[in-house]
Amino acid sequence: MVGADEYFVDFTSHKACAKLQALATEPFNLRASGVMSPERIAACRAAGSGFELLFFGQRVDESGLAALQELADEVRVVEQFAALRRGAVFNKIAGFASEERQVLHCSCRDIFRDPPAEPQATAQAKAELDKLRHFLADLDEGRLTTPGGEPFTGMIQVGIGGSDLGPRALYLALQAYARPDRRVEFISNVDPDDAARVLQEMDLSRTLVNVVSKSGTTLETLANEELVRRAYRQAGLDPNAYFVAVTGQGSPMDNPANYLRSFYMFDYIGGRYSATSMVGLVMLGFALGYERVLEILQGAHAADEAAMEPDILKNPALLLALLGVWNRNFLGHQSLAVLPYSQALVRFAAHLQQLDMESNGKSIDRRGQPLSWDSGPIVWGEPGTNGQHAFYQLLHQGTGQAPAEFIGFRQSQYGQDLEIQETTAQEKLLANLLAQSLALAVGQDDPNPNRRFPGNRPSSILLADRLTPERMGALLALYEAKVVFQGFMWNINSFDQEGVQLGKRLANRLLEQFAARRRSETPPDDPVGRALLQNAGL
Repeated sequence: MVGADEYFVDFTSHKACAKLQALATEPFNLRASGVMSPERIAACRAAGSGFELLFFGQRVDESGLAALQELADEVRVVEQFAALRRGAVFNKIAGFASEERQVLHCSCRDIFRDPPAEPQATAQAKAELDKLRHFLADLDEGRLTTPGGEPFTGMIQVGIGGSDLGPRALYLALQAYARPDRRVEFISNVDPDDAARVLQEMDLSRTLVNVVSKSGTTLETLANEELVRRAYRQAGLDPNAYFVAVTGQGSPMDNPANYLRSFYMFDYIGGRYSATSMVGLVMLGFALGYERVLEILQGAHAADEAAMEPDILKNPALLLALLGVWNRNFLGHQSLAVLPYSQALVRFAAHLQQLDMESNGKSIDRRGQPLSWDSGPIVWGEPGTNGQHAFYQLLHQGTGQAPAEFIGFRQSQYGQDLEIQETTAQEKLLANLLAQSLALAVGQDDPNPNRRFPGNRPSSILLADRLTPERMGALLALYEAKVVFQGFMWNINSFDQEGVQLGKRLANRLLEQFAARRRSETPPDDPVGRALLQNAGL
């Protein structure tokens, strides 16, 4: 396998960091007279893969942009991204036990180029896509039906983390393009009420269940699968006639006796990067159709290709990453608000929470040494304009600052709109988006301190024409590249998630206490665990 150790260089050792630190002592003032001009708005723009990034609201000028370009060049972020796509082993901590894996989520959509960056992984992706195409054709042409001969009209996706957040965000984003005769629901939380609600709402006799787990041993998913199987049996249905699996080849779930079909996911694709693998595409294919799946992949591939551009003004993902580093490491901002002005992206910020915080929420570098610089921010957000009536007060006038990334589309998905007071609802939505970014930047002076806005609060705007399957794929891949770029700059491993393991192990200790009680046995010698349960009234 190709190595990546040559890139493992401390963030603070780069010459550009010293330049950026000097600029940060007196950052660019967005409120200065004449700064917010038509010329600045026109100049602060990057474009690629169908998106424009408007960054007039960021505290950078030409010298700041030059230093950010220098940082990208010094870190060799585009070179690292190219090596990642070719199969370099980036999921590692040099000198310590780690997952030691390639990072090949881009191979899932590298099917439109010959040759692909990593031929073996892309060949596996094509094989799974071919299985999916046949599966969907069997459903459409009546070769795969319910035991009663009826077509399937529903699907429940059972999975958690990357097996839920990304796929669910994409499904909700693209419901405008969904087949009217099919519906998808999701069960992720181990809370039994989550499964109970979904199972009550679906006609189980006509509903497929797609169970997604790479290992086939994920605790929450196993528990929810058994809850769902019991519901089918109680309804007089054979679960094995309704269940399909997305799992690792050879896992306990790779079992034709229990599943109608099995689709494979691979170790070189991390869960939070897996939405364009079978993890998301089986469900999306059922809901949208195979051609829409290809459109999603085309958009994601276009964004991957755009991420290979060294010029930051032609690479929105890279510029967004660099602006994030500027805000986090040099201006000291600890969180990031992602604010889509599209109701269809209602769960996209939740997906980005996992993508960003699970990837870059690290405190050691790629050689296992403690970081002396900040890594990933806290990511949060909700759709606008709803958020304006909730938390924007803090964004504008709070004592802390949260840089914002607005996402918008010039046209609505459904095209159902009308003029009210001489403007359409879509125009009102876009006017609010643009106005919020401008207001955060320039603020307002007023003799009444209650109506005074400090301004100089950073924001960017990502814009595209319409949220289509292709644009959604591009948006997803753009943010994936942004997170990867930032990990390269911070010299951290963005592809493992050891931080989720400790809580799982402690939960298993507590479950042993519950199980011993149920068996009327002496519980394990764990006084702290027993005390926790007793004081929780359990």
